[in-house]
Amino acid sequence: MRSNPKLVRRATQSLILCLAVFIFLGAGDDKRFDKLGHHLMCICGCNQVLLECNHVGCRDSDRMRNELSAALVAGTEGAGTAGDGSGKIPTGGSGASSDDTILQGFVQKYGMTVLAAPSTTGFNSVAWIVPFLALGFGLALLVVIVRVWKSRPVPALADGIAPLHGQELEHFRQQAQKETDL
Repeated sequence: MRSNPKLVRRATQSLILCLAVFIFLGAGDDKRFDKLGHHLMCICGCNQVLLECNHVGCRDSDRMRNELSAALVAGTEGAGTAGDGSGKIPTGGSGASSDDTILQGFVQKYGMTVLAAPSTTGFNSVAWIVPFLALGFGLALLVVIVRVWKSRPVPALADGIAPLHGQELEHFRQQAQKETDL
């Protein structure tokens, strides 16, 4: 029995395509999970990003990671609502939930400290502006202090003797060298 080369080639291509689809099926969710996980802090007190928490057996990070993956899965399936009193992270109703909705669900459940960086809206914008203002103010103050120090007069020596400069200093150096030469 002889096989048709076109049929074999098409079957091989179809098999490769099916394998590629299965391999890359959840690739987008992994990137989204990583992105959202790096926007959240672990609440165990380690002050580390959720996906970077390295405490052995940390219950908080494991629970929060599970909640994050559940919110992503629920968002793609259209399940989950906010404010139902179940303590679940809201996913925004039908369709894929937005990243902001999931982050807001974590904020509602754990408070503002769960965010790795403050939001850039409202009063939280102060947290972004103040460090730059403080740096600018500090540099300006440093420039002023250096200019004041440079403009101060040279202090006089004891008994009103003024320090020597230029030709007088050179004359005394030559005299000292003559007197110390053997």
